[in-house]
Amino acid sequence: MSTKDKRDTAIHRMDEMGSASRRAFLSQLGGGFGATALAALLQREAGAEGAAMRPGAGHHAAKARAVIQIFCPGGLSHVDTWDYKPELAKRQGTPFDTDGNVQFFASKPGNFQGSYWPFRQHGQSGKWMSDLFPNLSMHVDKMAFIHSMQSKSALHGPAMFMANSGFILPGFPSMGAWVTYGLGSENENLPAFVVLPDTRGLPPGGVINWGAGFLPAVHQGTILETDAIRPPIADLFPAGVMDAQTGEREKAGRAFMQSLNRAHAAPRSANTELEARIAAYELAARLQLSAPEVADLRNESAHIKSRYQLDDADTGPFGRQCLLARRLVERGVRFVQIYCGAENTTAKKIRPNWDSHEDLVRDHGYWGAVLDRGASALLADLDARGLLESTLVICTTEFGRQPASQGGKGRDHNPGAFTAWMAGGGVRGGVSYGSTDAFGFKAEKNPAHSYELHATALHLLGLDHEKLSFYHNGIQRRLTDVHGRVLHSLLA
Repeated sequence: MSTKDKRDTAIHRMDEMGSASRRAFLSQLGGGFGATALAALLQREAGAEGAAMRPGAGHHAAKARAVIQIFCPGGLSHVDTWDYKPELAKRQGTPFDTDGNVQFFASKPGNFQGSYWPFRQHGQSGKWMSDLFPNLSMHVDKMAFIHSMQSKSALHGPAMFMANSGFILPGFPSMGAWVTYGLGSENENLPAFVVLPDTRGLPPGGVINWGAGFLPAVHQGTILETDAIRPPIADLFPAGVMDAQTGEREKAGRAFMQSLNRAHAAPRSANTELEARIAAYELAARLQLSAPEVADLRNESAHIKSRYQLDDADTGPFGRQCLLARRLVERGVRFVQIYCGAENTTAKKIRPNWDSHEDLVRDHGYWGAVLDRGASALLADLDARGLLESTLVICTTEFGRQPASQGGKGRDHNPGAFTAWMAGGGVRGGVSYGSTDAFGFKAEKNPAHSYELHATALHLLGLDHEKLSFYHNGIQRRLTDVHGRVLHSLLA
């Protein structure tokens, strides 16, 4: 009997057994094809557990097949960008806290401070947007705004975790991990969940922002370097001293290592980190071809390179991130997360993210141009290629900023109000949901949290946020915890 016939017979026998019996049967087989079959069984069962479905199958018809999320760490000021507050300008220079009882996150309130940029109406929808975004303003009729977003923390790390995982504590699965857990991947040669960090470094909270938490570890995000000088994935290729081990020797060595890995994994089926590590080794071999290809922009036209402003020292790095995101979803990557800004580092001329305590015009002026050019190029490019219809683009931050001044030229953290927007992937453009009070201090009408944003995104991907769950520590856990509702008014 051939090896293939033996494998097929073994898998047929597995399907006639219960889960525990199948695992025991394969454990007895040890390494070789038995361990390989066990890995396939574990992957299949992990994809179905809790979610009551297998990878690739949704709960209902999907309008989007992929997500590109742009995250602006530091706290993007909604009152200077998306949330028009004419009353705030009328109160300019008058005391915000007349009784002296209000305490912001890191300061006592100064005077009311209107937007540092004028607002104008754009598109057929007449949506108001500040002059900080001259290019994005041309896409308002594709964008749906949630003006009543709130966070449960004024600290960057916990607020980042909530925006990504729905919880302010670390250790819970990120949205990208939940999506790939529910839907799997469309390209076995690329990770299903890819993270494109800012070239300046990681965001507040670091790699936990795209972790898998208690989900099988294989669903965590994979970092792709966006610096054109460095390789897309660190240590993907052997060092020069290993040149003698390339070719057939490398293949033989890799096959031998895999047989040892699988033999070691067979009796340790509950260790998802071990399975993820083995899967990562297998994927790494395929990535040696796919990762350099997806990161190689030489075949992109001069028009595209100019659209993303790749040669600009300031806006080019984020433009490259956005272009890479388009190339990734084009190749079947399920979830791409782009970070527009990094963790606060040693004080420099300009803050490395949107955290504008000292000088909002300086910091938002810089980052506004970066976001405006890259995100507008991405929307235009996706639309021109027919990809926007099936790709959900999300832009968010962890919290907003206060309507009063801090230190004369800055703004403090504001977890009580901020704005997020979505485009493409089944979203109805030119509309808004919720609103803040007259000054943008707090969400007033239809307050929303990460739960609503996540529930709506999952819905567009064909997933029911109440059914997408995983049993952990005695409870069926969800991305939306026990909250969340789909914002149907924003859907096409």
